Formats: sequence, C-alpha cells, structure tokens
Amino acid sequence: MPSSLTLDDTLVVSENQVSADLSGEVVILGMKEGAYFGVDEAGARIWALVQTPRRLRDVVATLVAEYDVPAEQCAAELLAFVEDLVARGLVVRHVAAAP
Repeated sequence: MPSSLTLDDTLVVSENQVSADLSGEVVILGMKEGAYFGVDEAGARIWALVQTPRRLRDVVATLVAEYDVPAEQCAAELLAFVEDLVARGLVVRHVAAAP
C-alpha cells in the first residue's frame, strides 16, 4: 500500500497518547487502542522531533545529519514508521491555524 503521507506533511504527537522516555527508548500508551508501544533509539529520536509540529522533510534532514543513513533510505523508513504511528492515533497531521 503506498504511503498517503509525504515529506511535505507536518506531523505532531496526538493528544490521545502518553509517553515516557526510558533510558533512550520511548514507551507510548495509545489511548485509541489502549495498548503500549515501545520504540528504539531511532524511533525515540523521531518521537522527540515531532513533539512540536515538524515537517517530515525536516525530520529526515535532522536524522541524516545525526545518523549514518542515506537520505532516500531515511525518508522511506521514516514514512513507513510514521504511517504506523498515524494509524495507531499516536501522531496526527498538523494544520496551521489561518492568520
């Protein structure tokens, strides 16, 4: 299934979750499913980056600068990861308020 998200989308964590940092990994309780999700170091970094609204293109740029990963691979893996987070209600698309 092709991704419905693009690198130009802006995401932010949902209000329907609670998360905790546990020594570099993050555990997230999704209220939608009532289930816990754990993410590794890279997932924890992505989670930290989307605490405030952020374009996925900017997340890729940050990750490429911090990790030894090609931009194309990073973008593909990021989109797959955040698609799962969106499906679980843990992150949402952010729409800026009209001025």
